[in-house]
Amino acid sequence: MQCKQFKKCGACRFQSDEYEKQLAYKQNGLNNLLSEFSKVERIIPMENPFNYRNKVQCAFYFDYRKQKCSSGVYQSTSKRIIPIDYCMLDDKGADDIIISIRKLADDFKLRPYDIKNKSGFLRHVLIRKGFKTGETMVVIVTASPVFPSRNNFVKALLKRHSEITTIIHNVNPTDTNLILGEQSHILYGKGYIEDILCSCTFRISPASFYQVNPVQTEKLYNMAIEFAEIQKDDAVFDAYCGTGTIGIIAAKKAGQVLGVELNEKAVNDAVSNAKKNDIKNIYFIEADATKLIDDLAKEKEHFDVVFMDPPRAGASREFLLSLLKLKPKKIIYISCNPKTLARDLKILTKKDYTAEKIQGVDMFPFTEHIETVVSLKRKD
Repeated sequence: MQCKQFKKCGACRFQSDEYEKQLAYKQNGLNNLLSEFSKVERIIPMENPFNYRNKVQCAFYFDYRKQKCSSGVYQSTSKRIIPIDYCMLDDKGADDIIISIRKLADDFKLRPYDIKNKSGFLRHVLIRKGFKTGETMVVIVTASPVFPSRNNFVKALLKRHSEITTIIHNVNPTDTNLILGEQSHILYGKGYIEDILCSCTFRISPASFYQVNPVQTEKLYNMAIEFAEIQKDDAVFDAYCGTGTIGIIAAKKAGQVLGVELNEKAVNDAVSNAKKNDIKNIYFIEADATKLIDDLAKEKEHFDVVFMDPPRAGASREFLLSLLKLKPKKIIYISCNPKTLARDLKILTKKDYTAEKIQGVDMFPFTEHIETVVSLKRKD
C-alpha cells in the first residue's frame, strides 16, 4: 500500500519502508538519545498502522485546468497544496466527506479562497471523529462570515453523509498559518462530539487538543498511569492538562488531582469532561504552569505525582527548575519529541531524580514521530 503523492507531500517519511523497518529506525533513535538515562523498552507497535487519524483537515483551491474545486494538504516544505483524495493515515470516512464537500462547492458555486488574490470563500475543512462513539464533526472554514445557500448546503451534505452529527461554520479572514479563526457558528447538531478513552467520556470541540490516534493513546495513557503507581491518598498534579484527559483518568485512582492549563477554552472543556465522568476529586486552574508550580513550591504544597505532557518544544528550563522545587515523589513525562525529552531529562536527573522506565509508543506510523513516556523517581 503506497500513496502516489507521498514524494510531493513529504509527511510520510517511511512510506516505502516495511512497518518493522520503521519501528527499528525509531527504536534506534530512542536508544541513542535516551539509553544514558535508563533501559529503553521495545516500542509498542500498532496492530493495524493504517487509517488511524481521527482528525483530518484539508485546504481548498481552484483547479484552473479542470475548472473545478480541488482539495489537498500543504506540502511539508512549502505552502503549496498537494491534491489528495485519500490518505493512508486518515480515517477513510473523513476523506469521503471531504470529497463530497468539494463536489458540493462546485454545485453551489462556492469558490475556493485564493490567498494570493485574497478572493474566494472556501478555505479549509476540519473533520474530527469519535473512534468509539462514531460521532463525526465537520468544521467548514471560510474567509467570509456570509455563507451563501447555507441551509441547502448543509441539507445536501447530510443527505450524502448521515453519519455526521454536527456541522460548524468557522470564519478565518486572516492570512495566517492557523486553520481555525476566532468566530464559529453551529449549523447542525450540538457543536462538539464525544469519544471514549480509557473508559472515560471526553468532549471534543473544534479547537480541543485530543490525540489523533485513539488506539495507541489508550496504550500510552495506560502505560503512564501504570508507571505512576498512584495510591488512593496521592495528590496528583497534571501540568499542560489540556482538556483534562490524563488527569481525569488518573483521578479514578488518586485522592486529589489538580490540572493547570493556559488555554481558557481547554479548561472549560476539562471542567465539562470531569462533570460528565462524575469525577469530583479533580480541579482545574487557568494559569501558566511554570508560575503556578513555582508558587505552589514556595507555599510548600505537596504532590506525590506530577504528569507533564509538553508541546514538541519540550518544557522550559524555568518550568523544570520550579518542578524540582516542588519535589514530587514521581514525575511522569510524556513526550512527542525525543530530542527535547533528552534535553529535559538531563536537568531532571542531574541530582534529584532517576529515570526508572522509558517506553516508546508508535502513535504515528509511517511518519518520523514517536511518543515516549518516562517514569522518574525522586532519589530520597
